Amino acid sequence: MTKIGARIDETGILVRDGGAFYLRRDAGGRYQLELQRTPVDLVEKRVRIAGTLVGTELVSADGVAPA
Repeated sequence: MTKIGARIDETGILVRDGGAFYLRRDAGGRYQLELQRTPVDLVEKRVRIAGTLVGTELVSADGVAPA
């Protein structure tokens, strides 16, 4: 299991559920994302996220980009 504070750099599908965004990880499972900007143009597309694990399955994302 990845420890809180670890850097995250992963790919997967960006999913929107209500007001929240999630990364459905290529490696399995999902991360909820804390985002500075709302990437609505990338929803349901394959993306790469970089950020920091700040809670169980919660990532503070520095950025979201097409993968």
